[in-house]
Formats: sequence, structure tokens, C-alpha cells
Amino acid sequence: MAIMGTATYLKIGELAKQTGLTVGTIRYYSDRGLLLPVHRGDNGYRYYSQDAESQVQFIRKAQALGFTLEEVEQILDVRDRGEKPCGLVQSLLNEKIEQLESKIKQMMLFKGELEQYRTDWASNPAPELEIREVCPLISSVSI
Repeated sequence: MAIMGTATYLKIGELAKQTGLTVGTIRYYSDRGLLLPVHRGDNGYRYYSQDAESQVQFIRKAQALGFTLEEVEQILDVRDRGEKPCGLVQSLLNEKIEQLESKIKQMMLFKGELEQYRTDWASNPAPELEIREVCPLISSVSI
């Protein structure tokens, strides 16, 4: 920890240790503007406020919910303008749910296709191998 005036700041390594992230990840968040150092020393060190740990936790929780770093930036931009970003968060969450529903439908269709191949191939598990074929089962698939 570094003490400057009456405030106590965390060096990047200390923040990384407290949050369980690497120094590189903290630096990356800083470079993207997600987590800004309060001060940069003459030595180039980045110093963070004591609440930087909660900011990192917010980013990690947002990512755990499936938000991209770009979306986290949008959320923080709204907050930095003095507005509540909860409406944006709900809108982004609804988009994520719609995307997941679409992916689930696609995956269920694909699963059905794979199950059909399994059924078809079970009746002829070892078809004749032609000279240039690796596996006639896969060769029988039409794309």
C-alpha cells in the first residue's frame, strides 16, 4: 500500500492479489477504462483507490452473468453520467435471454440430427470401406 497525503492507495499487484486476478488482467481493465487508477506515480506505477476491489468484483459478476467487457463499459458509462444503468442492464439481459433461446433451439435441432445418425448407423455399424474413405459413416453425411 502506498500512502499519499491522507489517502491510502493500492498498487496494482496488491489489487491483483486481493481480487485473485493477474496483474495483466487488472492492467487490461485499466487500459480499457473499466478500472481507472487514481494516481500514476513518477515511477509509472498505477495506484488504485480502496474501492477498486468492489469495482473489480462488479466487473467479474457482470461477466459471470454473460455480459461482455463492451457491455460493462456501456453500463459504467451510464453510471458515470450520473444515471442509473439498471434499465440498460435489464435490456441487455433480455437480449441475452433471446440469444440463448435461439441457440438452444439450434442445438436441439442439431441434437436431433445427431440422434438420427446414431439410429441410422446402429443398423449398419461397419459398412464397406472404399479406398479413399476414412470412415464411411461420416462419408454418408450430406452437407
